[in-house]
Amino acid sequence: MTHTAGEPTLHPLTDRVWAYIQPDGGWMINNMGLIEGEGGATSVDLTSTERRTRDYLAAARAVASPIRRIVLTHSHPDHCNGTSLVPDAEIIAHRNTALDLQQVHPAVGEIFTPFEQGEVHARTPTIVFDSDLTIDPHGRRIEVRHPGGPAHTAGDAYVWLPEERILFTGDLVFHGGTPFVLSGSPAGWLRAIEQMAALDPVTVVPGHGEIGGPELFAPVADYLRFLIAQARDAHERGLSPLEAARALDLGPFAGLAEKERIVGNLHRELAELDGGPLDVAAAWQDMYEYNGRQPLDCHA
Repeated sequence: MTHTAGEPTLHPLTDRVWAYIQPDGGWMINNMGLIEGEGGATSVDLTSTERRTRDYLAAARAVASPIRRIVLTHSHPDHCNGTSLVPDAEIIAHRNTALDLQQVHPAVGEIFTPFEQGEVHARTPTIVFDSDLTIDPHGRRIEVRHPGGPAHTAGDAYVWLPEERILFTGDLVFHGGTPFVLSGSPAGWLRAIEQMAALDPVTVVPGHGEIGGPELFAPVADYLRFLIAQARDAHERGLSPLEAARALDLGPFAGLAEKERIVGNLHRELAELDGGPLDVAAAWQDMYEYNGRQPLDCHA
């Protein structure tokens, strides 16, 4: 599958709730949520580059009151970078996301095709939580929940509107793209999907890809089970993540975009099976090798 590029669109979901969907949904191109409330608007994530963030903020200003708070669904830069352009907003995040944003990570920019990030950077969260947090409990109730352990990352949050039964998943759901678990845990991610499915949402806004309903959960869970099974087989055969990926028939998942993520995903699951440390820099390099020693395609 190849993504189709297009213009971002602000989709009304219900009264005063929107999803901002960014095609092509690939590397560094995420979705956001916008929720109007009594004390101002809440944004679920921001985005990766100065241009994309400014476009979103302009779209938000046209329909909603000023953004007073931003909920970060995790620490990856496509969801956090733009927060520097909203300097007065509260930044809400899980404690592990706040900690991760303080760390220095290996540079991976050269792994991607070039893009212009502009003058943006992630701000330090101003409000942190450990398990859950409720915004505006006496108005439009917005529940922010951590799945209880590592999933896509160690600090994931999903945002649930119980009255409207609208769920913003962050990257706990990819729609059309390959799930990416290098920073998390495949088994933990499966548990997170069970939690979200139990809410019985009507509308599901994924971190990447088009809006759907609860049918978006099963493909992610199926991929994670496939990954776990293939990693166990590779572990028994003594294969490295890159060797395993090159020998692997992706089967029903071959049509997903960003298929090079299988290598990073195998790095994570094999490290869990080995009980040893994860070499993040090696995982990114192996994705580059798997991609024919070509930069990973990024349209940010």
